[in-house]
Amino acid sequence: MKKTLAILLTLVLAMGVLAGCGSSGSSAASSDTQKEETAEAPAEGAAEGAETAEGLNIKVGFITLHDENSTYDLNFINAAKAACEQLGVEYLIRTNIPEGQECYDAAADLVDAGCGIIFADSFGHEDFMIQAAKEFPDVQFCHSTGTKAHTEGLPNYHNAFASIYEGRYLAGVAAGMKLNEMIEAGEITADQAKMGYVGAFTYAEVISGYTSFFLGARSVCPTATMEVTFTGSWYDETAEKEGATTLINDGCVLISQHADSMGAPTACENAGVPNVSYNGSTVSACPNTFIVSSRIDWTPYYVYAITNAAGGEAIDTDWTGTIGTGSVVLTEVNEQAAAAGTVEKIEEVKAALEAGTTHVFDAAAFTVGGEALTSYMADVDTDAAYEADTEVISDGYFHESEYRSAPYFDLRIDGITLLDEKY
Repeated sequence: MKKTLAILLTLVLAMGVLAGCGSSGSSAASSDTQKEETAEAPAEGAAEGAETAEGLNIKVGFITLHDENSTYDLNFINAAKAACEQLGVEYLIRTNIPEGQECYDAAADLVDAGCGIIFADSFGHEDFMIQAAKEFPDVQFCHSTGTKAHTEGLPNYHNAFASIYEGRYLAGVAAGMKLNEMIEAGEITADQAKMGYVGAFTYAEVISGYTSFFLGARSVCPTATMEVTFTGSWYDETAEKEGATTLINDGCVLISQHADSMGAPTACENAGVPNVSYNGSTVSACPNTFIVSSRIDWTPYYVYAITNAAGGEAIDTDWTGTIGTGSVVLTEVNEQAAAAGTVEKIEEVKAALEAGTTHVFDAAAFTVGGEALTSYMADVDTDAAYEADTEVISDGYFHESEYRSAPYFDLRIDGITLLDEKY
């Protein structure tokens, strides 16, 4: 039945017709349409200057929560296409797949379509990818932002993430430079250096992200503070725009985000407030306020995992990309909006991060409830009770994304005020 459905879907797609409908609570809207994109890479199938893996015999499937309208999903889609073009392999992309049983159904359909390795991009896809991995042991399943691969023990199920907290820290340095420029110009006083941050949920991934951004800013602007609001959705342009507007009206003079639409950047451009975005440059739409953006480049992981799957080699259970692997990147700095010297400062701090002489979560750089931390037990081996199980502070810093790939930094540090924790 599934094979028949896959054939029918292929015929429909050949005529350019969209297939299926679906949404979830974390989707942008119930009108999102599930789509499948298929591409057969040419025999020479590599981007100019890239090395092609001749004779790589595997078809690859991708599952994304939203489509190209989401900056988060677009980042994955671009990496998927780049990796498959480089390797010269055929691929299928299923977009707008909710974090529910629809994810398992999409995975099963991709198996029936002949995919030997399947990737999903959203946290809530995990349980359904695990379900598919158990049912189809001969297919490799790779899930981004998940937490359970190292405890599930399935040889064909894998998690991956990157040390994006380093990228956010560097983006925070750019934000701190801008705050300093505003102080020196007399636009604000030192005690008015308050930033705002639009987050999706109060998950460790988001907490790790906004904290690393804040610590980057404070490393160059010691008086910086920050307020954070949450939308309860990874992609909700209206809520993100409203959140940014609320923060601006509350006196925040610079805005960043961990949410996936143009809502917050647009609010900043309309208000003339500097913005540090995420997952790609918004300079074309926000030329006066966009400073820089950090993102994960998933291409190195896709190339690694696809190559290993095609060759019958093991794939890391938990893979963490870094600045060194080309997995953590920043866009070009928009010097029209950024402070003078920002590019040079970012390069200086980046070199220190790569050398290990600077650590994002240096325990000497923050306090919790007015107290310095010398020990912290984190929930690394995720269970239903979210019990702490692993000591993560040693050598004077919090070791993020080392004991598993997905973030587990969930501390509420001083200097950051949460406006709404209901999500």
